[in-house]
Amino acid sequence: MPEKLAKIRSYGVEVVLHGAETGLAEQYAQRLAQETGARYVSPYNDADVIAGQGTIGLELLDGPPIDNLFIAMGGGGLISGIGAVMKAFSPKTRIFGAAAEASQALALSMKAGRVVDCDHLDTLADAVAGGIDEDTLTLPLAQAVVDQVVTCSESEILAALRVLAQQETLLVEGAAALAMAAFHKVSAKGQTNVVLLCGGNFDGPKLRTLALG
Repeated sequence: MPEKLAKIRSYGVEVVLHGAETGLAEQYAQRLAQETGARYVSPYNDADVIAGQGTIGLELLDGPPIDNLFIAMGGGGLISGIGAVMKAFSPKTRIFGAAAEASQALALSMKAGRVVDCDHLDTLADAVAGGIDEDTLTLPLAQAVVDQVVTCSESEILAALRVLAQQETLLVEGAAALAMAAFHKVSAKGQTNVVLLCGGNFDGPKLRTLALG
């Protein structure tokens, strides 16, 4: 995605592109860190990252009681951190994990009780695509805090993207639309529902074409 790359490069950092999906890119980054002595920071398999994302849960607790919370699942850092906070202070809140049908490593691993590999196809929710580490902290955490996993197709993600753009005037990345797609598949009328829109990093021209239909 040209706009994402341009934004990252604007901070003066070196960008190394490798692999067809994020799991392969992570493995390559880990090898580079070992070879060069650099520090590798996982986007999900890191206690500090998980704790940092958990602060979103603290912000949510400042509002009214939440019945259902919908969060996109990639490596699991976001849903593990927020879910842990919510279950500690608002145990009645149901946590729904949204998984993209095209790439659902964490969802399938939760079902199997161990890290499993799966196919990773192109998805609008590219920020949550790819495999997960064999020793990831997020698998047991997600199993403990996620009440239900909702798997969404590409057409459902696209429909949610368009709802957000056309009805809410919000342009979000595919992973955020994934959480909204999961909400649309759950019967929760009359309850207090929160959909976490987890990011706005997108390829502008492509997204506007998709969102405006």
